[in-house]
Amino acid sequence: MDADSTARLIYLSLLGAALVFWFISHNRASLGKSVQMALAWVFIFIGAIAVVGLWQDIRGTVAGTPRISVSENRVEIPRSPNGHYYATLIVEDKPLRFLVDTGASQVVLSHADAERLGIDTGALNYFGRAYTANGEVRTAPVKLGQVQLGGFTDQGVTAWVNEGEMSESLLGMDYLQRFGSIEIAGGKLVLSR
Repeated sequence: MDADSTARLIYLSLLGAALVFWFISHNRASLGKSVQMALAWVFIFIGAIAVVGLWQDIRGTVAGTPRISVSENRVEIPRSPNGHYYATLIVEDKPLRFLVDTGASQVVLSHADAERLGIDTGALNYFGRAYTANGEVRTAPVKLGQVQLGGFTDQGVTAWVNEGEMSESLLGMDYLQRFGSIEIAGGKLVLSR
């Protein structure tokens, strides 16, 4: 801390002490009630600051997850409040939530999702390599029997189980290229066959 910061801290401390002294001497007769009112205002300000700081989380929780729209030959995935696209696929009769990632080459399963599908992650051969923003990770290939998105069903989709930590599975281009067109427009990711 430099000399200017120290001087400001001393000045603000003296000013605060003077205000506290004035408050106590001015409200001696009803000090208990005044302290209660002051504490009430302190809690109101802390609550307001907390709401402002957590507004994005509160809005995401209240708004919920946008719904996927399915028609005969297309699936529309709305953009989530955090700017990403998420799709819930039925993989071997179990719903799994994927982050749609056009920058990922493959379908990548998190350990938790692989185990939910009944895959023994300890017995996999992690011979593959993936280069992520967090560095290189090892991956193991698996074959998914049936994968369904909306009205589209695919058999024998290859996925890779990531040996590293992942918060969610990724739906990469290996799966997305099965669609004839991929379009992002109007806050929606549109997949058509």
